[in-house]
Amino acid sequence: MKNTSAQPPSRRTLDQSLVVLGAGALATGLAVLSLAPGISAASSHREAPMTAGDPRADNTDVYAFTSPDRSGTVTLVANWIPFEEPNGGPNFYAFADDARYNIKIDNTGDGTADVTYTWRFRNEVRDAENQFLYNTGPVRRIDDPNLNFRQTYDLTVTEGGSTRTLLRNAPVAPSRVGKASMPDYGALRAQAVRQVAGGAKAFAGQAEDPFFADLRVFDLLYGGDLSERGQDTLAGYNVNSVALQVPKKFLALRGDATRNPVVGIWSTTDREGADVMGGGKRNHEGWRQVSRLGNPLVNEVVVPLKYKDAFNSISPDQDRTVQPVVDKVYDPILPKLIQKVYGIPAPKTPRNDLAEIYLTGICKACGPIKADLNAHRLNKDADPRQIFPAEELRLNMAVAPAKKPQRLGVLAGDLAGFPNGRRLADDAIDISLQAVEGAAQTGKLVPALAAGDKVDTNDVRFGKTFPYLALPSTTKSGAKNRAADADQVSTALDPANAVAIGGVGALLLGTGGFRLWRRRNTRS
Repeated sequence: MKNTSAQPPSRRTLDQSLVVLGAGALATGLAVLSLAPGISAASSHREAPMTAGDPRADNTDVYAFTSPDRSGTVTLVANWIPFEEPNGGPNFYAFADDARYNIKIDNTGDGTADVTYTWRFRNEVRDAENQFLYNTGPVRRIDDPNLNFRQTYDLTVTEGGSTRTLLRNAPVAPSRVGKASMPDYGALRAQAVRQVAGGAKAFAGQAEDPFFADLRVFDLLYGGDLSERGQDTLAGYNVNSVALQVPKKFLALRGDATRNPVVGIWSTTDREGADVMGGGKRNHEGWRQVSRLGNPLVNEVVVPLKYKDAFNSISPDQDRTVQPVVDKVYDPILPKLIQKVYGIPAPKTPRNDLAEIYLTGICKACGPIKADLNAHRLNKDADPRQIFPAEELRLNMAVAPAKKPQRLGVLAGDLAGFPNGRRLADDAIDISLQAVEGAAQTGKLVPALAAGDKVDTNDVRFGKTFPYLALPSTTKSGAKNRAADADQVSTALDPANAVAIGGVGALLLGTGGFRLWRRRNTRS
């Protein structure tokens, strides 16, 4: 197979063998379109047709960052079940007990998982015959007998073909029913944080959705009127989250985070078998991947509608073989729509800068963004012949947490932020919008879109300690939670001038840590 590590693939570089492989992968993915797993049948806040009908399999966001209060560890967060209405009783929200929830780590750059953490959930109803309530009285402990419905989980790790159990029968933090039912939910949730051997921590349960954005953008980009921006569509909604805080050596190639600091991260959902739509007949054996998520907004605004469900069904190592999806990275749809609606010229294609952000990681040898930041090629023990373009959220674990985080992440000169991993407070919408308009390459924000969606922070505060997620909302507005939740600490980010990474020079890893020589650019 041709070595594709130096440059991302395009129509000119993909050889015939990749085209043939791509056809097979695409056919496999498209076959899933006629199937619906379990309850019904994709990822990132209803971005694909099938998982929009299967919210418990729908992973909404993935976050990966060096823990700000434990810099020797990395925190991984993955969320499922978008748009959980706080008052959605009497059954509220539970992880699926017929699914596997995974966070996968690629430390070699070949697009396959070298480390996989898997959560499997079980349900227990104490009194199903004489009760209809989620809880039968105030719940003050995670094992309170008044909690009528409860979930537990087993957490396993798979690496080198071997699987071992890290936690067994660990409790899930319940849905937040309300003050009468759960007088001190913060204390209740804290009991769901579990210590894992080797200095790790784990959590599973409900949380306030950390993604903040004005999703009315899908109404033809605010109907052509940028003054309509500024409403956080996700405010007040909750999600179900799994979180894991692990020492960096557990993720790094050969266990050496100094020599090999870069990892790729994504989450998936597997279901056992699949049902024909509406037929209830199971026609597949074994586990099938039905949802996948790495970088935010890729499947929502990069992948064409025809291929969204197929994208959810394949592994990142197959991405480079599916030409129609690869083409949309190099020639994306969104800039053309922005040009049509607002008259802002779309950057010239092919978009090698976007391929660098989404498919290869950022490095001087990878593309036009001249910085060594988070490409697998920076791992000294990685085999460059086995590094392939793949859509993953890449994190360089050697970058220390920022003392003053900037919401625009790397675009604002904050190397600890997205697209180098993703923190809870990173403004994914504004960063992605500027990146797709070329800011990472030019070093300047597009002035007409500099304000983004005008939703710059989450509607409630994040926590200072693991799992960092805000407590679940109890009202749709979410505003009433601010004063009540004592463990929430503001991570509002300073609105900094854009400092893009285009043409910045070298990012060097040495015994003294990470240094970046960069040229500061002012806003146009």
